[in-house]
Amino acid sequence: MKTVCIPSTDNEFIIGKILCIGRNYVEHIKELGNETPSDPVVFMKPASSVIKDGSSVIIPPISTDCHYEAELAVLVAKEGKNISEIEALSYIAGYGVAIDMTLRDVQDSLKKKGLPWEIAKGFDTACPLSDFVSAAEVADPQNLTIRLLLNGKEKQNGSTGLMIHPVAKIISYLSGIFTLEEGDIILTGTPAGVGRVISGDKMEAIIEGVGKITVTVANS
Repeated sequence: MKTVCIPSTDNEFIIGKILCIGRNYVEHIKELGNETPSDPVVFMKPASSVIKDGSSVIIPPISTDCHYEAELAVLVAKEGKNISEIEALSYIAGYGVAIDMTLRDVQDSLKKKGLPWEIAKGFDTACPLSDFVSAAEVADPQNLTIRLLLNGKEKQNGSTGLMIHPVAKIISYLSGIFTLEEGDIILTGTPAGVGRVISGDKMEAIIEGVGKITVTVANS
């Protein structure tokens, strides 16, 4: 059982579903050569993929091309179904920083075969995740800067204001498909600048006003 906490309120949540949004920043779509979708692209990670600050991402032997994707994470506060965009932000307990680790070679191979690609996104250690700040501490989730440093060099720097589907729309859309429950986590997509990591690398993902997470990389 994995948990996340909001230190400022001493609240701890058992992690439920981790719902992830792909292709939510135009420049990231372009850098991977994908088509821009009309609706949010949704995939899932298991709670078992979560690791905390100071841990290591372990690249499994099935891949030689593991990528980082820094993202704003949203923690669901309460159960909801068919939530309106107007009400959506009231369902947020807090915000955090995540790195959506992706086995890009495995993903590309599975996509070409028309097969699901959860293996590429949900392997053990695939979801480094920070502690959360309470929703009340973030005035506007669409006015945050996501940065990722690889071995001290900045690789990603993008505003959440560039999301194709903003946080409120994502929550509304997802709640029309899945009942959202307390402890569910939503990863909202990554800006441009993703790239490969190898054993020995150090990643630091930062969202000012939200938090940061630092992890290293190793081979299995």
